[in-house]
Amino acid sequence: MSSTVIARTRFSVLDRSRTREGRAPAEALRDTVALAREAEALGYHRFWVSEHHGVPGVAGSAPTVLAAAIASATRTIRVGTGGVMLPNHQPLVVAEQFGVLESLFPGRIDMGLGRSVGFTNGVRRALGRDKEDAGDFAAQLGELLGWFAGTSPGGVRARPAEGLRVPPFVLAMGEGARIAARAGLPMVIGDLRGREKMLRGIDQYRSLFRPSLWASEPYIVISGTVAVAGTEQEARRLLVPEAWSMAYSRTHGTFPPLAPAGQIEARVMTAKERGLYESGLAGQLAGTEEQVAHELGTVLKETDADEVLVTTSSYDRTAVLDSYRRLATLFAPGR
Repeated sequence: MSSTVIARTRFSVLDRSRTREGRAPAEALRDTVALAREAEALGYHRFWVSEHHGVPGVAGSAPTVLAAAIASATRTIRVGTGGVMLPNHQPLVVAEQFGVLESLFPGRIDMGLGRSVGFTNGVRRALGRDKEDAGDFAAQLGELLGWFAGTSPGGVRARPAEGLRVPPFVLAMGEGARIAARAGLPMVIGDLRGREKMLRGIDQYRSLFRPSLWASEPYIVISGTVAVAGTEQEARRLLVPEAWSMAYSRTHGTFPPLAPAGQIEARVMTAKERGLYESGLAGQLAGTEEQVAHELGTVLKETDADEVLVTTSSYDRTAVLDSYRRLATLFAPGR
């Protein structure tokens, strides 16, 4: 039964261009482009990149620029953002950027949009934004879509965006599910560990959804980490670098590059660090193909999602590629 549900579900990849200890940021960006080519060959539906500003462990600060490089390096996979943080930008500029992408790579570009504003107060000041700007997301979203439809006031035209159809998606964090529903847009919601919260957001989205020019019915993408390896222990080890990086960021206020799993396992951690680290390892979808297929089948039946957006980061790039290959055997056997 799990295999049937998985086979009829789209699987996609979100990569955050995480840097690795001792490696240059440029390498992380090149790795992202290489991973996109691999994902295309394996049969993944989309490949998205994220937006982070001033974060030490993340090289992906300009997602539309990176999306252009990825689209140039691939042929068929859909390419987009997960997401462009709309409160950080003027909607006209975002429309122009996606208009250029869609003009260069017609029929392959997705516009994933989020409502976060900067990582720290210093980053927000550098962007000329503050926390309150996230509260204007619904209006910013409406303005952005208006530039594509040619309905924005003031006599200004968004070129070459006007008249183009770039599918918009809303990253649903907090109020995001309601905003996506009222705008009649597809929704991306995570993470896979917070199942009850995710289900509440999905129910809210379905109940409030209003058909629009962009979507006639709800479309739900669930997002989170999935790690697949030859043994459960190997899969769990893939999670170690990201779990430590998150624990470190919450205790030291800065997000570090990914470190090797062995180095992290040998660390002496404070009680607070240990608690956050172990929390980061708990509840993730990690295991062998059979174990992950069972877990995915359960999640897909609970959520009735249309698509799974997988984001898996680890220091060992070879092991990450192997995880994506193993996962692909579940939804695209024989590729």
